[in-house]
Amino acid sequence: MALHPSSPYLKVPTGARWKDAVADRPAAEIDPHLSPRLRITPTQQVASAGSCFAQRIAEALQDSGYGYMVAESGPAFIDAADRKALGYGVYSARYGNIYTTLQLLQLFDRAYGRFEPSEPLWRNAEGGYVDPFRPSVQPGGFATESECLWDRREHLAAVRAMFEQLDVFVFTLGLTEAWLSADDGAVFPVSPGSGLGGEFDPARHRYHNFSVAEVTEHLSQFITRLAEVNPRAQVILTVSPVPLMATFEDRHVLQATTYSKAVLRVAVEEVLRRHDNAHYFASYEIVTATGDSNYFAPDRRSVLPAAVAHVIACFRRQYMGDEAIASAPTAPTTTALPNQPLCDEQLVMDALARHAAQGQ
Repeated sequence: MALHPSSPYLKVPTGARWKDAVADRPAAEIDPHLSPRLRITPTQQVASAGSCFAQRIAEALQDSGYGYMVAESGPAFIDAADRKALGYGVYSARYGNIYTTLQLLQLFDRAYGRFEPSEPLWRNAEGGYVDPFRPSVQPGGFATESECLWDRREHLAAVRAMFEQLDVFVFTLGLTEAWLSADDGAVFPVSPGSGLGGEFDPARHRYHNFSVAEVTEHLSQFITRLAEVNPRAQVILTVSPVPLMATFEDRHVLQATTYSKAVLRVAVEEVLRRHDNAHYFASYEIVTATGDSNYFAPDRRSVLPAAVAHVIACFRRQYMGDEAIASAPTAPTTTALPNQPLCDEQLVMDALARHAAQGQ
């Protein structure tokens, strides 16, 4: 049976057909993108934030020779390794991992004085002071309350500079599950009392799993507010392929992961339809849907070097120039587990494991 010459499917590009774009292709050759609407030039300033997987994109941008923006680089007298351990240079500012879109929106609002959360500073097991909204950036906590508050002020000033000076902002969406303040809705990266500081109080803290409508609205509001302070800003959105480490929902973690990633992916699509300066990069699809069984470690969660290399190669082709593509390192063939990103949830799970061991 032949198609009639008037069939609209005769004009779709080869990338829109599974047989041509995916079937029988090696996973590393699958690039789920068509013609780009955005090109990043070497002179532009690119900033990034997001969940743990976003650190991989930040590392690639810094290695590319392009203008990766670090607005909060840390004291010059500390060597590079120590600065990274303190959260400097991991992202464009020292905000640590930003897991939810509400966390990103509230970071913007806190930086510009639009929102002042009522949550007090946390204390950790060592007696140090911890910023509830970036609890892992200072190992051991700050020695005094005033030191922690001073560092927060400096941090938010750097965040303002970043938003106003960047040309491109890359944000990786990671989670829909979160813990919030019952007083004012402030969202935390981790639950209070989970090993990084603070004490959980059911009268003051509540669990929430964001819906498509909520994630869409938070992200849309952020893009709108960013445009108010920086009209030239372009935003690249991507969804982390890393599954949930644990869920607070009363269901299997696989179901919780599928729900969370589906919500994030659909919300991104809704945002793309609202904002011309928003773009999508398909890191989630590259890692989870190309069919390569060697992209995850045996834990089925940790992303291996070959997958990271595939993601970065696609990012370079989609958004960066020929110079960046030519300078890209050779894709690794090892399946060894690389150094993992700095992740709050891993620190929480480690604390739970220590607690369980002490109870035995």
